[in-house]
Amino acid sequence: METILLFLLFIPYVIIRYLLTDHETPTEKDIKHYQEGIGLVRQKKYAEAAGYFDHVLKEKPNCALAYAYRGKCNLKLDNLYSSVFDCTRATSLDDTLAEAYLDKGKALYRLEEYQNAFLEFDKAVWHFKKNPESFRWRALARIRLSQEYDRVESDLQKAIQLGDEDAGHYLRQVELRHKSAAKKNSMGR
Repeated sequence: METILLFLLFIPYVIIRYLLTDHETPTEKDIKHYQEGIGLVRQKKYAEAAGYFDHVLKEKPNCALAYAYRGKCNLKLDNLYSSVFDCTRATSLDDTLAEAYLDKGKALYRLEEYQNAFLEFDKAVWHFKKNPESFRWRALARIRLSQEYDRVESDLQKAIQLGDEDAGHYLRQVELRHKSAAKKNSMGR
């Protein structure tokens, strides 16, 4: 009987404790805390924002969000290797930062490391699920890697469905190349 009474008293304790516990992730807390730097990125003041996040990282060296935003700034400032480093560090600290995978992929793509870029875009697609830019970039990497037309077309179609107008342009180019290649193959027979 005492066991049942203790159990019944324990249930409200657990419920109250759960309701009073902070459920924000460290990254969610950092987003609120570093709005000034995030605002600089939104205003496209990349050099200033990079300096802001440099300072944050001196104070808090394991801040995934600061690495991700500094990586974005470095990408925009054409510091591609620094961008790759920062984005890698960000995702090693918080593997849910989809934007860092996308930015790292863009930097690798511009460095002509298409296989590694493809892998990062694939991670971005997996984490974002509904970000058209991730699908478009993955399709572009697929083109560079000479992957099957169907996969390229599928990624571009998905990007279009999600509202990416640029993907429509790339899809038209890919379709023209595919038709031209099919025509050459049929003439060669």
